[in-house]
Amino acid sequence: MKKHILSILVENHSGVLSKISGLFSRRGYNIESLTVGTTEDPTISRITIVAEGDNTIIEQITKQLNKLIDVIKVQKIDTENAVTREIALIKVSATLSNRSSIIEVVNIFRSNIIDVNDKSMIIEVTGDSKKVSAMIEMLRPFGIIEMIRTGLTALNRGNKSI
Repeated sequence: MKKHILSILVENHSGVLSKISGLFSRRGYNIESLTVGTTEDPTISRITIVAEGDNTIIEQITKQLNKLIDVIKVQKIDTENAVTREIALIKVSATLSNRSSIIEVVNIFRSNIIDVNDKSMIIEVTGDSKKVSAMIEMLRPFGIIEMIRTGLTALNRGNKSI
């Protein structure tokens, strides 16, 4: 099954996210990742959902989403013509002996060290999903203590908008 990215503009008020996630769960579709934030207009939010399914399933979901009163517009994002980003915060075990190696990895990935103490470092990595996954794999041998990864967020390139 293929992963699909849906960008949904909705009215910015309570209960909207619950209605949208409920639509997915009632139909037995899993949401792989979900991000929500206000747009340039504070009365409108953009929800980005990554879901797995065939084209028929995604079309069904899109039609059902468009029926919801709070939904302004639904668009399937074409990953070839969009900018996608994800953020991860990764707390890695860091000692005097491995600190310079960790810094090297951070620099290669053009990431940031945002916290350091005598036993660990917290690293922030931003990029497409492949970059974030690659960074995690490079840091795994040092010992990942904790990690959080945001969902994907995306915008179409150029003049094409939702």
